[in-house]
Amino acid sequence: MTQSNKKKQKKFFWFIMLLLALIIIMFFISLSTGVINITPKEVMDTLFQNGSDRQELVLFEFRLPGIILAILIGAGLAISGVILQGITQNELADPGIMGINTGAGFAVVLFIFFFQGSLPVNSTLSVFIMPIAALLGAMFAAFLIYVLAWKKGVNPIRLVLVGIGINAAFSAFITIFQLKMDPQNYRQATIWLSGDIWNANWSAVLSLLPWIILLIPIALHKASTLNVLTLGDDLASGLGSDVEKDRRTLLFIAVALAGASVAAGGAIAFLGLIVPHIARKIIGPLHQYIIPISTLIGALLLIAADTIGKNILAPTQIPVGIVVSILSAPYFVYLLMKTK
Repeated sequence: MTQSNKKKQKKFFWFIMLLLALIIIMFFISLSTGVINITPKEVMDTLFQNGSDRQELVLFEFRLPGIILAILIGAGLAISGVILQGITQNELADPGIMGINTGAGFAVVLFIFFFQGSLPVNSTLSVFIMPIAALLGAMFAAFLIYVLAWKKGVNPIRLVLVGIGINAAFSAFITIFQLKMDPQNYRQATIWLSGDIWNANWSAVLSLLPWIILLIPIALHKASTLNVLTLGDDLASGLGSDVEKDRRTLLFIAVALAGASVAAGGAIAFLGLIVPHIARKIIGPLHQYIIPISTLIGALLLIAADTIGKNILAPTQIPVGIVVSILSAPYFVYLLMKTK
């Protein structure tokens, strides 16, 4: 092993430790803060079954599921963004910008619209059906993008441009169906589409957890493939990669992660865009390092945004997607200005 590789691995290890420490700190800050303040000592007592019934209810039934969902959603959207930027060779690619989040959102809005009144969206059955509906919507959006971008192969730039058009089309259809909803479902869909961990319970955690546990390790296993694809289609083919097959496989992973995350947390914009950039600045271009770093950065950013949204104007809660957009928009403008 060369000296530079040893240095990179050491740097990678210490950043992983730092991010894990920051996530743990934010975890306890988020548990402690809210409309009902609970001191860190009371949080620790409650976690070890020594708190009051009221504290156990607040922590275990309201706050803890939301925090775990924020970790899972942040990780899922971040890795989806890493993959999309890798396969499109475009640093502005993101599941929100490319229309994948909107396709998933459209499927969930259709679910709410057609089952309003007969199957409440916060029921246990709905919680487990919605990620599947979101996945189907995200897959349909990805299929349209891939087919429309195909012209003797898929040009990465065309893939992004077609995605932007698909995003606009699905947004229009979402608005049409929202206008036909009853007022309660309309309000719920609007809040959810703004990016809100609106159904934070243990059923929602269990519905999202298998997707994250299964797909992120697969993405990490495909890190070397992503490294090759970022070199360009011609060079990747010369190195023995089946470019279109690899791109389709990675696109499926990205779409599944985005769809499941959107079902649980709504259309949270920009997270999948900025996290890969931060990870690359920290650790360089190799995806075997970028993917673990991005997983933790995405989780950390979404916990922080969720904590800010719940406390800055308490008792009013700001949807986490709005907080992420406010924090990320300046960086997005910066990326647009520096991109050739």
